Amino acid sequence: MSLLPSRFASPEARASFFQFTVYLPGAVSSVFLGIWLSEHGLPADQIGIVNAIPMLCLLALNMVIGRIADRAKDWRSVILVLAMVGGAVPFGLFFVNEFWGIMLVWALVTMTNGAIPPLIDAASVRMTRRNGTDFGVVRAWATVGYVVGAGGIGMLLMVYGAGAFVPLFVAMSLLRAGLSLLLPRFRAPDYAKTLAAALPPTRLKDSLHLWFVLPLVAFALINASHALIGGFGALLWHANGIPDYYIGPLFAISAAAEAVIMFAWRRFGGRITARNMILAACIASLVRFTAMAFNPPVAVLFVVQMLHAVSFGVGYFGVVHFIANWTDESNAAEAQGFANTLQQGTAVLSLAGFGWLVVQFGSYAFFASSVLAVLGIICVLISLRIRPPKDA
Repeated sequence: MSLLPSRFASPEARASFFQFTVYLPGAVSSVFLGIWLSEHGLPADQIGIVNAIPMLCLLALNMVIGRIADRAKDWRSVILVLAMVGGAVPFGLFFVNEFWGIMLVWALVTMTNGAIPPLIDAASVRMTRRNGTDFGVVRAWATVGYVVGAGGIGMLLMVYGAGAFVPLFVAMSLLRAGLSLLLPRFRAPDYAKTLAAALPPTRLKDSLHLWFVLPLVAFALINASHALIGGFGALLWHANGIPDYYIGPLFAISAAAEAVIMFAWRRFGGRITARNMILAACIASLVRFTAMAFNPPVAVLFVVQMLHAVSFGVGYFGVVHFIANWTDESNAAEAQGFANTLQQGTAVLSLAGFGWLVVQFGSYAFFASSVLAVLGIICVLISLRIRPPKDA
């Protein structure tokens, strides 16, 4: 790492550089992909399939890739391979222009992109705990990268149109691949004890007790509502008379609030147990989506969108720390992959059913998210009842 100035050569700094790029390709696709697919002649139903099928494929791969990463000498090697493959596969988008070709390439792109976040987060939280540093700051740079990608690079859509999608997507994927070479070693030495809690099991299936699974289900339920905002929020706001120039800022303020809470996390996060973080996220989700169901004025929407800092940011940190508290390094990535599988599975199911609710009830469909939040609260309370927290 002699090529880096000393202040940028720390493991945390190198992990942060990479985190900044983790969601950059996805941020570009969130702005460009739908329009690019439409310009290639794909109707709405095929666009939905192009988005959904790769996510279903990823469900089957998350835990497998996590298991492979846990068996590797260090998580870094698997992350690096995924980043390199993720930098090469998008070149295929230059050569496809019909449904099945696009589906194949985009499935490969989605599977590599989606497999990276749980690995880098599991690795980063272990490393920062061992070093006594701040996971919140490291993870916050991923959110900053998304904001830059969607809000900054995404503005190029107005200048160059959807034709800029593939070059930009490839460029962001190559940037991520390049910065993966700077990643530090994450795993603790064999002699180091990284957890202060009681000795954990060494196999993931030994951890899958009801009290352990329920908080992960709780966050998966409310995370499904975040997917609904991404899929239907702009549509509903537009239909309800919110001016289009407010829609982008409404998405941006939620991501900005999330970044702020992550950068500030170390100042107060240690005072809250992991499951209480998830519980707070469920309560914030209940307030947020119940308010949205009543189609409030735009000023209120900006306020409730800022609750994303708690409903997602705090909840996600709760899940990551909960998994780190109750699993060992030998299955850390697999456990994070299991949590991601729950999240993606509930998101797919929710997206499939929410469209019908929107057609029937309009913004009142968000009451479904309120119900999911209540179920999440019940899941966490049952878990706490079965197994009270120790130090997290």
